Amino acid sequence: MGRITGAFGIKGWVKVQPFTATPKDLLAYRDWWVETEGGWQSTQIEESQVQGAAVAVRFAGCTDRDEAARYRGREVAVPREVFPEAETNEYYWADLIGLSVVNTQGEALGTVSRLFETGANDVLVVEGPNATERLIPFIEEVVLEVDLAGRTIRVDWGADF
Repeated sequence: MGRITGAFGIKGWVKVQPFTATPKDLLAYRDWWVETEGGWQSTQIEESQVQGAAVAVRFAGCTDRDEAARYRGREVAVPREVFPEAETNEYYWADLIGLSVVNTQGEALGTVSRLFETGANDVLVVEGPNATERLIPFIEEVVLEVDLAGRTIRVDWGADF
């Protein structure tokens, strides 16, 4: 859901670059999972505020800049079960990563490795054989079916693109 970019101020706050559509969306969750050397750790947010395109938070028990600085570069996430249910024909990016992509001719194009937003539409990054990479627009005319249970996405996209 985001990455901690560093300490913010002297009272234990950290600055977070959200991966959400709007920064305040990340602050809807008060219990975050923070990446550590030993795995993910549940961490409570004591205070928070939006700072332009980022957010600033103070974790429970984090009271000074030195302690906050240890969080720099760490990823933050929230438990999947607290996400609101996706609307019809809407998907969380996390649910699309790892799905196989097959075109209308039945050719396997690869696996979704990540997504990104262009402003006009989202784009699937599909990794195929021999480390090839395809960028496929996530639009209705191209993405014909998303089968989460079957772990596949069917697209109208040529293998030679």
